[in-house]
Amino acid sequence: MRKALCVWWDDRITGRLTQNEHGDIGFVYDNAWIADPATRAISQSLPKRPEPFKRREARPFFAGLLPDEEMRKGAARALGVSEKNDFALLDRLGGDVAGALTLWPEGETPPVYDGTFTTEPLGDKAFAELLDQLPERPLLAGQKEGVRLSLAGAQAKLPVVLVDGHVALPAPGQPTTHIVKPPIRRRPFTTENETFTMRLAAACGLDVAEVQPRKIKGRPYLLVKRYDRMADAQGRIQRVHQEDFCQALGIAPELKYAVEGGPTFKRSFALLRIAATRPAVEVLKLLDAALFNLVVGNADAHGKNFSLLYQSATTSLMPLYDLMCTAAIPGISTTLAMKIGEAAELKDVTARTWEKFAQAIELSAPFLRRRAKEIAELAAAHAQETAQAIVANGFDRTALEGFTAIVDSRVSAIVRTL
Repeated sequence: MRKALCVWWDDRITGRLTQNEHGDIGFVYDNAWIADPATRAISQSLPKRPEPFKRREARPFFAGLLPDEEMRKGAARALGVSEKNDFALLDRLGGDVAGALTLWPEGETPPVYDGTFTTEPLGDKAFAELLDQLPERPLLAGQKEGVRLSLAGAQAKLPVVLVDGHVALPAPGQPTTHIVKPPIRRRPFTTENETFTMRLAAACGLDVAEVQPRKIKGRPYLLVKRYDRMADAQGRIQRVHQEDFCQALGIAPELKYAVEGGPTFKRSFALLRIAATRPAVEVLKLLDAALFNLVVGNADAHGKNFSLLYQSATTSLMPLYDLMCTAAIPGISTTLAMKIGEAAELKDVTARTWEKFAQAIELSAPFLRRRAKEIAELAAAHAQETAQAIVANGFDRTALEGFTAIVDSRVSAIVRTL
């Protein structure tokens, strides 16, 4: 029996995600969407055309809207569906996903958000309990009637709205504006870690999502402002389309690491040169991100941690997100998700590395070395003050001093190779 979900972009249907009797999914654009020259493709990997896209073509984009790894398994258990059934998961979680799209069963019309939806802030007790539940029930799957939420990633998180600065769950159809991220289980001080790394990136001049570390009943969590939501002239929140590099390149989310066939820096820079409205600007932003991740010890910057943002007629690199000093987390691989030249770890970086990296991403080697030195020096200059500001907000001093020490050590190692 054929099933279908309508894929909406604001108040228009872009096409239909289908599942046939064998469980295979496919996607086909709506004829009116194709005929309108003002509309965009929903993905670089799914250009507008009348012919349907089969599973191999359609799945990377749509599976990329769902949570990853243990979070996907947990959501599937909570919903009583198979973790491998992309269609069933999107049927139950597709009401608010990354980007501008929403997915609704054929025949249903999405609730229209007119700015008047009101929700009550969660009380301290209820919010603390919610944070405790998230690892076992990702995205509150199946818990709140009418709320269908999804975000990619392997970490427990929840899209929310703010009411007078307090966290609240969205009304059905209401665009979420923030993301709540509790600490990662069995990983020490991840709230401090991500706050430090994100704010250090901002201090170095990189474009990053706004983060705010908070506590509720002694439980730390991170509040992240969504970069794919913007207010219109009337102050109403609008969804803005985006897709990560795996989606744009047609790579399944479970293959997000370069060693598994996921995006490499060579492919990522090539994607920006093709897709970006101002390629030269966006290429330099991606270069800064690659260098910064090396400096701070973020080995987990894979293809799903970089995204394209589609605003009006422009395409740009999304503000950076999910930055973490993984070098400070026990048990996490130190192998880079994307090699710098031929270097898979910091210890492999040599003077020759910069030549190879420059060649792969088609930039001048002298310019690349100069920019690497600038990013390293900026990180070293701002690390201590960044950490101190977070400590002043009541977060762990020892952990933050440890992150600063790691940055200082890595800066020294990198500068020696330049």
